[in-house]
Amino acid sequence: MENRIEQIVNFLTVLDGFKTIARRTIVGNTTRHENDAEHTWHMCMFALLLHREMEHEVNLERALQLILIHDLVEIYAGDTFAYDTQARIGKKEREELAAKRLFGQLPPDLTAQFHALWDEFEAGLSAEAQFANAIDSIQAFAQNVNTKGHVWKTHRIPASRVMEKNKSWIQQSKAFSTLYDYLWQKAEQESSFYREE
Repeated sequence: MENRIEQIVNFLTVLDGFKTIARRTIVGNTTRHENDAEHTWHMCMFALLLHREMEHEVNLERALQLILIHDLVEIYAGDTFAYDTQARIGKKEREELAAKRLFGQLPPDLTAQFHALWDEFEAGLSAEAQFANAIDSIQAFAQNVNTKGHVWKTHRIPASRVMEKNKSWIQQSKAFSTLYDYLWQKAEQESSFYREE
């Protein structure tokens, strides 16, 4: 039992590194980049507030588990910018190796549980995984809208690419479609999109 507790505590210590993984997305006051831990916390809040708006039932506890675990592999694999097509080459393989390395530090039953949750999120087949994947995109999309397209403009990402990247989650529910329409309209009103010359 003592060794088990030690493994869990050591794993939690490793997870502190999650707070140091910077994302391209910036925080609301545009003073710095958001980190993975902040992104994940914000996703959890989005899920908590939006899960009842879905037309189909979503098991919130399961969805939150998926959200809490989905990016942990970035402690070893690093964050890959969603719009960087070159950096995305080999992402799946890098993250699978990182998952084995990271979750392998837990006791065997927890290794299996965490890896299964991570696999479920990646596969995106269950209702909860589809919801969690949508929330992942929604949080980043909303963050970009709320910072007047800071990242989109900095990286010259036109509205057409933003639309292409986000179209999959819009169809999950009327609530998501309404949310998308609201955010898109706000982005247009505030000139948040990079305009190609």
